[in-house]
Amino acid sequence: MAWRGKVHKFGDNISTDLIIPGRYFHLRGNLSELAKHVMEDADPDFVKKMRKGDFIVAGENFGCGSSREHAPWVIKIAGVRAVLAKSFARIFFRNAINIGLPLIECDTENFKEGDEIEVDIERGEVRNITRDFKVAFTQLPPFLREILNAGGLKEYIRRKKDFEG
Repeated sequence: MAWRGKVHKFGDNISTDLIIPGRYFHLRGNLSELAKHVMEDADPDFVKKMRKGDFIVAGENFGCGSSREHAPWVIKIAGVRAVLAKSFARIFFRNAINIGLPLIECDTENFKEGDEIEVDIERGEVRNITRDFKVAFTQLPPFLREILNAGGLKEYIRRKKDFEG
């Protein structure tokens, strides 16, 4: 399975406060409305530029800061297909998997804003179509891929329960 979209490039230490500006915390009960402000403090035009299926590409420690599980939710609701980064904060990583947002840990150094890329989850490869290079990544363990394929942990558990009776 391969996904294709544009790169929206960010640096290191993108915190949950940059993903969801604190001034909008009152919207936490309305994730669709909150998603209209995703990444606003890191790039005020992100929501205007981003198209469904595009990718966030960042440096080290993406998702650091608080443990707000709203952060991966609004990224997913905004239409981001996956987040690629050199590394992720542990709690953000787990929250993202739990809600079905794919995270890919890889070398993101040579990706540029606006590059068109193709991510092949099965092959463990990101192909930069614009700049003609490939980057390999370590695939997630099978059970985490199952959770992502189900759309998140809640749906994964529901399916297992239905299957096992």
